[in-house]
Amino acid sequence: MGTLYIVATPIGNLQDITLRAIKILESVDFIACEDTRTSAILIKHYFKNREKIMLDKLFSYFEQNELQKIPQVLNLLENGKNVAIISESGTPAISDPGFKLIREALGKGFKVESIPGPSSVISALVSSGLPTDKFIFLGFLPKKSGHRDNLLKKLKDSLSLINTTVIIFESPFRLTKTLQEIFSNFGDIDVVIMRELTKIHEERRKDKISKLIEYYKKGVKGEIIILFSTKG
Repeated sequence: MGTLYIVATPIGNLQDITLRAIKILESVDFIACEDTRTSAILIKHYFKNREKIMLDKLFSYFEQNELQKIPQVLNLLENGKNVAIISESGTPAISDPGFKLIREALGKGFKVESIPGPSSVISALVSSGLPTDKFIFLGFLPKKSGHRDNLLKKLKDSLSLINTTVIIFESPFRLTKTLQEIFSNFGDIDVVIMRELTKIHEERRKDKISKLIEYYKKGVKGEIIILFSTKG
């Protein structure tokens, strides 16, 4: 039987990849990737002498086709093929496709190995200046405002029992709206915005949430992480 490798790839800077990740990607038979275009950039950067061979290993595996692709991957593993799964950036299955495949592979008795590396969650946390002893990661909040508000209310109740840092992914198009909803539930607390981690325009901005709402009204681009803490 083959092995399923969960391979972390850079979240921005292409130099942020482990030697083991490169070795595994080179050795596997197939690479299931969330975005073949992004993965092709990675392949062309690291495997210039074997570019054609490496690109032929790629096949798409994203949220919309995940359920259809799982049987295909399991069949490859059953036939002794080694498969790596990579996301568009960072560690697979963290707010990205992969969890369902990993669960099915384990359930079928296949060997699953994690090849650790970049994670925007951990990178944002350790560089935020907020307490790192414990944290809650919520991923992307629900799209419906009622569901978001309900989640934030429950979060506030939970944080009355445990002091921790909260980490939230957000789209630039919903940033100010989400900040306003956090303000409604938690008041004018200090919030850290991490944007475009490891990229040229990386930004860390900490301020009262009211000031951040005003600042980002003019619009913003890039991948965004919101962090705040009840611990001070």
